[in-house]
Amino acid sequence: METEKTTNPPSGYGAFILFLALLALAIYLGVAQQFAICAILCFVNFFLVLPGLIIVNPNESKVLTLFGKYVGTVKKDGFFWVNPFTIKKKLSLKAFNLNGQQLKVNDKMGSPIEIAAVIVWQVKDTAKAVFAVEDYIQYVNIQSEAAVRHLANTFAYDHLEDETAQVTLRDGAEQVSLMLEQELNARLDRAGIEVVEARISHLAYAPEIANAMLQRQQASAIIAARKQIVEGAVGMVEMALSRLSEKNIVELDEERKAAMVSNLLVVLCGEKAVSPVVNTGTLYH
Repeated sequence: METEKTTNPPSGYGAFILFLALLALAIYLGVAQQFAICAILCFVNFFLVLPGLIIVNPNESKVLTLFGKYVGTVKKDGFFWVNPFTIKKKLSLKAFNLNGQQLKVNDKMGSPIEIAAVIVWQVKDTAKAVFAVEDYIQYVNIQSEAAVRHLANTFAYDHLEDETAQVTLRDGAEQVSLMLEQELNARLDRAGIEVVEARISHLAYAPEIANAMLQRQQASAIIAARKQIVEGAVGMVEMALSRLSEKNIVELDEERKAAMVSNLLVVLCGEKAVSPVVNTGTLYH
């Protein structure tokens, strides 16, 4: 496999001045009716001097091949003259954005999800990009889709599906993006492509299970909230009984303690405001 070789050809200004001088001389000889010499000069000028002039813009390159052999790559911007028989292929060195389409895949637990990624990439090795693959842009698109699919199959969507997972697609954004970037660099190295950044741009459950998963998330949130409320209520009841006992405000037997605990838990854990009931008698009558 060819690897990139950087070449620095001579400036093209001297060749351009030579082209103008030969053109002027050919015109003079044509006027002087020396057609044979004029024809030779025109041939040299238009087939040997002029085709060798190239312009390389900033963040662009020219890959040169001569009779099927890779000669080198011109990366320096400017005006140059190269062998006129070389084939010159322009290649951009600018960063490209790939806004991947939404893919419907299964995560690690088999749940259908929708996922998409945004990838920033650029050509690192021009020789590999031209000679190692047929179309390096298409190669980037296909390999990027394959990498995103593999990433989705490797992790669960969130911890609700896999409680033992250390990294999930939803909660481990930084680690997932880093792993996606590393996998893309490994896949695209063959084409001389470097991935600058890779991020998950879209992540959601597939429509057919989105409602069910939303209800599951809501149920989990309600259970977690209830658990916290109950823990807080039990702590407040415990504190109330302890303070009443310390201050000797009232002595409560086990039955009265049970009634007090029940009433406090109803007040503290209830979703709506409670209506107090005044007991004018005793607990036993």
